[in-house]
Amino acid sequence: MTQIVAPSNAAQPLDTDVSEEAMAANPAEAALIERLRTVGLRPTRQRLALGGLLFHGEDRHVTAEQLHGEALTAGIRVSVATVYNTLHQFTEAGLLREVVVEAGRCYFDTNTSEHFHFFFEDDARLMDIHGPSANVLADAIPGLPDAPDGTRVERVDVIIRLKRA
Repeated sequence: MTQIVAPSNAAQPLDTDVSEEAMAANPAEAALIERLRTVGLRPTRQRLALGGLLFHGEDRHVTAEQLHGEALTAGIRVSVATVYNTLHQFTEAGLLREVVVEAGRCYFDTNTSEHFHFFFEDDARLMDIHGPSANVLADAIPGLPDAPDGTRVERVDVIIRLKRA
């Protein structure tokens, strides 16, 4: 997906919907608009701008602060609070997966499939572990408790913490 930069004119604030005309002008933006609508989110300019930064290229892990910095660099004027709100809206809609590595530090993962992570403590970097699905691993973990009555295991998060030797 191509990067989408918010317009510089103040006549159209970032929280307004995008016109059908604008959608037709950019196929990548049109695909993002459809993706947002499919999960029940209005394609506001701020969601398109941040979504354009998030979903172009390969899957990745970002913090709200990293995404805010990318937005500013791209000329997208948006507050940190708006970035947090948008990331949480995307997560609730299933477009992102939140990965909490410790209290007060979380990443947002564009890969929402079942997978695990390496966390490099020296440089606070998160990396996907490619391999068996969480369900296969959950079945293989000896002593994994059964879910209480009336509940089911939604997913198993595994974060392997690494430090340079």
